[in-house]
Amino acid sequence: MTDALTAAQAYGQIAKIASNAPQSAATPDLAKPDFGALVQDAVAQTTNVVQAGEAAAAGVVAGDANLVDVVTAISAAEVSLEAAIAVRNRVIEAYQEILRMPI
Repeated sequence: MTDALTAAQAYGQIAKIASNAPQSAATPDLAKPDFGALVQDAVAQTTNVVQAGEAAAAGVVAGDANLVDVVTAISAAEVSLEAAIAVRNRVIEAYQEILRMPI
């Protein structure tokens, strides 16, 4: 079960991605971000954060990084991954709800 905080963080992350999406030059007032692009951006950002956490952990092993920075990077990676999982779960729930709708 997804807790409210994780879901709120996931929705906040998607909203941030949507606000940064490029607007169409032809119809700037009516342009809507593409859902596929939003998902790709969210996955890319999550991947980048997780890779940064892994790189920080490798830096500690090599003796090049501060332990506090590593804990912060790993915590950020954990939150980002939980947010992505929460969004995935909501999408699956929505899909299942659509399948249950009578035709």
